[in-house]
Amino acid sequence: MHLREAAVTRPDSVRLLSDYFGSRELEFTEAGGVYTTRFPTADAFTPPAGVFLLVIDDDNAAVGCGGIRLLPRASADDAPGGAGTAAAKRERGTVSDATPVRFEVKHVWLGEAARGRGWAIALMNELEERAREFGATQLVLDTNARLTAAARLYARLGYDQTEPYNDNANATNWYAKQLQ
Repeated sequence: MHLREAAVTRPDSVRLLSDYFGSRELEFTEAGGVYTTRFPTADAFTPPAGVFLLVIDDDNAAVGCGGIRLLPRASADDAPGGAGTAAAKRERGTVSDATPVRFEVKHVWLGEAARGRGWAIALMNELEERAREFGATQLVLDTNARLTAAARLYARLGYDQTEPYNDNANATNWYAKQLQ
């Protein structure tokens, strides 16, 4: 297995994202819900604003994907995991600019045959490394409570549950990880 950088508009990326969205849609429909699809824009996943990676198996087939994208800078008040307001920190003289550089993990998905091999961990570790290279101080992500395997993965990788940072109608859980 190896990882390959690709534009979200490339055929393998489009196929994998379509499979990902289709699987989410099916799960939501079976549970009586509605899944909202937002196909990613290429510029959000183009370095240094972000990156999109494909998981390539030993037969050179694309079997999974995931990406990171830069989020607009928010005040420390809005940052998941932020301790106190920016104004309060300035008054105490503890922080002059506590605004983190946040990247969001998006569209992490592996096809059925690729699961259980540790490839999701490898993908997440590479996305984290790329975020660091782009200057991130924090990674955030959202997910749905039905995705229990994803929640276990994020906990194993050091993500902590946090307050919502977006209005994603599909999400029920939000996570953040401080980067060193």
